[in-house]
Amino acid sequence: MSTPAVLSPDDLRKRYSSGLDMLRRRFDASGSGSSVASGRSRLVDDVITTCYHRLVANETIPPECVAVIALGGYGRAALLPQSDVDLLFLFKDARHEAAYKDSLSRIYLQLWDLKIRASATARTVAECGKLDHDNPEFTVSLLDSRFLIGDLGLFDDVRQRVLPSLLKQSGGALIAMVRDSARARHAKFANTTYHLEPNVKEGPGGLRDYNLACWLALVDRFRNTGRWPQEDSLFEQSLRAELTAAFQFFISVRCFLHYRHGRDDNHLSWEAQDAAAEKGVGIPESSLAPSQWMRGYFRHARTMYGASLQLLQESEIKPVSFLRRLKLRRSENPEPGFGEGIIRLPENAVPGIADALQLFERLAREPLRLGIDAQRILTASAPSLATADVQRSLWPHLRSILNGRFAATSLRAMRDCGFMDALIPEFKLIDALVIRDFFHRYTVDEHSFLTIHTLHGLKDSASEWARNFAEILHELERPELLFLSLLLHDIGKGVEGENHVTSSLNIAGKVLQRLGLEQPEQETVQFLIQNHLEMSAAARRDIFDPNVVAGFAARVGTPELLKMLTLLTYADISSVNPEAMTGWKAETLWHLYVAASNFLNRHVDDDRVHGHLRGESRRRFDSLPPRLIADLEPFLEGLPQRYLRIYNPEQVVQHFELASRLRQDEVQVAIVPYRDLYELTVITIDRPGLFATLAGALSAWGMEIVKANAFSNNKGVVVDGFYFKDRFRTLDLNPSEHDRLKTSIAEILKGQRSLEPLIRARSGFKRSIPARVPVETKVVFDDESSSHHTLLEVIAQDRPGLLYRISRVLAEHDCSIEIALIDTEGEMALDVFYLSAAGYRVPHALQSSVHAAILQSLAAVA
Repeated sequence: MSTPAVLSPDDLRKRYSSGLDMLRRRFDASGSGSSVASGRSRLVDDVITTCYHRLVANETIPPECVAVIALGGYGRAALLPQSDVDLLFLFKDARHEAAYKDSLSRIYLQLWDLKIRASATARTVAECGKLDHDNPEFTVSLLDSRFLIGDLGLFDDVRQRVLPSLLKQSGGALIAMVRDSARARHAKFANTTYHLEPNVKEGPGGLRDYNLACWLALVDRFRNTGRWPQEDSLFEQSLRAELTAAFQFFISVRCFLHYRHGRDDNHLSWEAQDAAAEKGVGIPESSLAPSQWMRGYFRHARTMYGASLQLLQESEIKPVSFLRRLKLRRSENPEPGFGEGIIRLPENAVPGIADALQLFERLAREPLRLGIDAQRILTASAPSLATADVQRSLWPHLRSILNGRFAATSLRAMRDCGFMDALIPEFKLIDALVIRDFFHRYTVDEHSFLTIHTLHGLKDSASEWARNFAEILHELERPELLFLSLLLHDIGKGVEGENHVTSSLNIAGKVLQRLGLEQPEQETVQFLIQNHLEMSAAARRDIFDPNVVAGFAARVGTPELLKMLTLLTYADISSVNPEAMTGWKAETLWHLYVAASNFLNRHVDDDRVHGHLRGESRRRFDSLPPRLIADLEPFLEGLPQRYLRIYNPEQVVQHFELASRLRQDEVQVAIVPYRDLYELTVITIDRPGLFATLAGALSAWGMEIVKANAFSNNKGVVVDGFYFKDRFRTLDLNPSEHDRLKTSIAEILKGQRSLEPLIRARSGFKRSIPARVPVETKVVFDDESSSHHTLLEVIAQDRPGLLYRISRVLAEHDCSIEIALIDTEGEMALDVFYLSAAGYRVPHALQSSVHAAILQSLAAVA
């Protein structure tokens, strides 16, 4: 066989570069990602075959010694602008592999020389027939293999003999590994497509799910027929059309992202959404509003996610005989969910509204999924079934759905089929609605569904706090009213305006009237919606202050409403993003619930008088020897009762022992793990700027302060406690750093080491890019919420050293910090300080000076 004329490396580089430029121009003109993917695949084919022929021409390798195979996305001829190239050098046996593998690496090096990220693996034909349990991805990639050049017979041998044998023997094990991998990937994204900034490739409903559906369908067809199916026969016609449309959209979006970022970055950020919507990527229109474009995105993602989930679930079922399959398909009334956890409907089904609602009720009761064909049938019928009479009679069915263990699954199915929008038209306002902030991770409707899912899952949670909240959920008299409140609590976010609570309340009022709820039921739902942020706000105050508890309890009014509001708050925070409900927040929320519950049940303790331990304070120390209690009392003299509520007797004794060592060392420091945080305790003699210095020292070490307390007794002994998060795992990974941090803090407080150079060094790690969601700085003073202190609330852009800057200003103005409550929501910091000046509330004139100084300090580092 004669070898064709081969291009020089320079000519090959020019041809490849020219081809890429042409593809970019075509994409800019047409927006077609599939043409780019197939076009770049052909360009890389050209490079590889040219390199192969050069090796043959130079007699580096003999003709037909190997088959060069494209794998994975390259095998599917779907190479996007920055996609990697996966190759297989397929040899007849180990002897040929040893002789020629190194020579073939020149192909691999040529690709890298052209800035094509490539990986190549060498296998013999026999090795391709073994399932590697540590690397099942290789076998999966063979399903997408494509012959490029070399010995076609080797490729055919693998395709027609080796792979079929492997699938017959180990197909079940392969599918199980693929299934486990897919479910782990879905779980990383909370098993939902409705992310505000989704991953176009890896996220649920992304391109990897399209490939997953194709793999599962391919293997299923092959295992049932013994023949490789044609690509266009993997899915029935209607589903194939939907999946093709979704694939074309997604590959265009991913192509757009590759060109935009100049790398294999598949993160669809808000900025990218704006640009894609303006350009009309993946849609026939020239441009759309970003919110409308994202709704199209979610619709396509829903199709691919639904198909992959159904095939994943079907893959777990034992094979059914051909006759049984035929019987099931011919049945006019197949039982929904028969044997597969999937609800199906016959192709010619015309469900009535009663049938549809009963189906959704069943979805809420049982761990089932709506089959993709059934979803299509219900979607077609939804507009005609949702009449005004049906809407008025909806509540009994909706109540049953909301109370079901799998309510969120049913509600999602109703949304995906259009029934939610049709039965509750106002829900269209938040259907797949993207609201941009860095605290929320999901669309508004998905967040609402997740809140309901969170509460129903409380009793199955391993979390100690979740079990506590599960107990009060079980005690509710009308849990469906709480679930309905969660369904509607954010519906006002679909209306333009600053206050979504007011909008939600107005819209919910119309829905409640139409549903026909009794007036007391409506009032309960409206109360919960109106106050759904109230408990979060109260938790950012001193929950050990009787005035805070009394004020919050008075606003709630009854124990039943308190339980509902507590559960709503827990669910709302937990469903913002997977990291939002920390152990610290759950504990704070629970303590606030218990304190308010005690108040409403008239069991709240009176505020104790300072001095000797008496009453409840004395009983807490009953386990200690009387002599030790007598020694403790002088240390406790002057400390507020709040100190005794926060710390248990063992901690108080530890503080006392540290304070007794102050004569030997003027600064005593202790660091201990506390849940998912660390607790820093510093005991020393009070001095100006002490709190600010401690905040700065922790910030200089890269620690994120979550909460802080500052106490002092009549002798001027200070007990300052900081709870902080070790963001960079400095202490977790290096136990010796505990002592170094303690030493550093002690040296700074003693004046042996300067804090400012450490602060400046840490500021160098500050983000160099501007905030994506700028936060306006707000400084608010409040003299009403506490009987003894002035509250200062600072809302600002979160940044390293923020607490230090604020507390330094307070120290410079002689304001004492009694309590600091630190919180962040995305890029927004919400810090609350309980202040005093000379033992009293901060005078208004001083408040004005502090206000101006804080704004100036934060503006200087913005």
